[in-house]
Amino acid sequence: MHALDPRRGIATYQRIRRGGNVGASPPTLLAAGFLSLITIGTVLLVLPAAGAVRGLSLFEAFFTATAAVTVTSLTIVEPQQLSLFGQWVVLILIQIGGLGFVTFAVVSAITLGHRMSLRQQTLALEAFNQTSTARLRSTAVSVLRITVVIEVAAMLLLFLWWWGSGRMPAAQALYNAVFHAITAFNNAGYSLFEGSLQAFVSDTATIGILSIVVILGGLGFPVIVDVIRKRRWSGLQPYVRLMIISGLTLHIAAFLAFWLLEAHNPRTLGALAWADQARAAWMQSVSMRTAGFSTFDMSAIDDSTALLAAVLMFIGGGSMSTAGGIKLGTFVVIMAAVFAFVTQRREVVLMHRTLAPEMVQKSLAVVVVTVLTAVFALLVLTVLEDVAFISLLLEVMAALSTAGLSQALTHQLSTASQCVLLVLMFMGRVGPLTLVYSLATRNRARTRIRYPEMEFQVG
Repeated sequence: MHALDPRRGIATYQRIRRGGNVGASPPTLLAAGFLSLITIGTVLLVLPAAGAVRGLSLFEAFFTATAAVTVTSLTIVEPQQLSLFGQWVVLILIQIGGLGFVTFAVVSAITLGHRMSLRQQTLALEAFNQTSTARLRSTAVSVLRITVVIEVAAMLLLFLWWWGSGRMPAAQALYNAVFHAITAFNNAGYSLFEGSLQAFVSDTATIGILSIVVILGGLGFPVIVDVIRKRRWSGLQPYVRLMIISGLTLHIAAFLAFWLLEAHNPRTLGALAWADQARAAWMQSVSMRTAGFSTFDMSAIDDSTALLAAVLMFIGGGSMSTAGGIKLGTFVVIMAAVFAFVTQRREVVLMHRTLAPEMVQKSLAVVVVTVLTAVFALLVLTVLEDVAFISLLLEVMAALSTAGLSQALTHQLSTASQCVLLVLMFMGRVGPLTLVYSLATRNRARTRIRYPEMEFQVG
């Protein structure tokens, strides 16, 4: 019997000693890593020292830890209600969860000299958008360096501005700068200020710094690494140029749309001067796709704006970034495929490059799975809650895309609905990488059997 064969036990032990590989698939390891972080965070947050006034219940601690690890700013307990200890726990969970368990796993494996299995290498290559394992080390180290440089630079700029302008004392300015730099780059959207960033709509420096940090966090590490290495537009990879162009285009279009839709709403932008309207609309358009900051009352927006917000959150940020959503690259590929079909082109072409059919299929699978998940979750919430449909739609998209920007409804929902949001947040963070892995390793399931084509009517 194989189960009783001592040689198998010895082989397994030797495999663990050599490479730390216990045979678990990368998606399993990834999910286990996030669950471990959530468990540790829950244990720390349930301690009496975590609450500023009162201790958190077990469910409140679990929800807060899950939201922090998945970098989703949906909250049933505001950061201001946590003690200094509780806020630091949340901040550390955001940093680890935002940078990604895969990044830490790869860096640890390289640093400790452990050999990664073929499965783990496949997932790492997909996650880092690389084709060679030889560049995994340099890319993983670059990710950590970029994170440190951007966050430290943002901390210093925010600290010097808030302290130098007399807005805050030095100690308070430093702490707020550290907290908001980390949450902005990791696209978490947590804020220590009442009303998020509504008090800063007249502050060009604060809006400018935070919006740039959010954009960099949602751009994607492969894009940033290529820009640093090449430093010339003509030398950038077609993918990188396309992500920069499409990202800026989407930001500008969202900015103009938000401004136009809400300019006459006295409860949001209508009561502000035109310059303040521009700053508020810009920050909102930036954070809507990826982060959870808000520069005006989201519960007062029109339904048209709410629908636009749901679409932007659905798209999300760049691949291998701290943002969520289906990813901008996926959206671009789907749009290119639609354009190719409408114009009756046999190949899907982007930047004078032909996309492989597998890339189009992968993008389609990501979109369909995300849409079906969102629809099912929305159906459940409409059954459980007597709340406006558009508000529930924003809540679902905020959780599934890990953008976290809703109409401050989360704490009002029933426990059952909050459990649905917990599942969505976890799926939104772990699900895409798991799906990518399953698609990347589907070659093992291929068969030599080919079936005859069938005529099938669609459209």
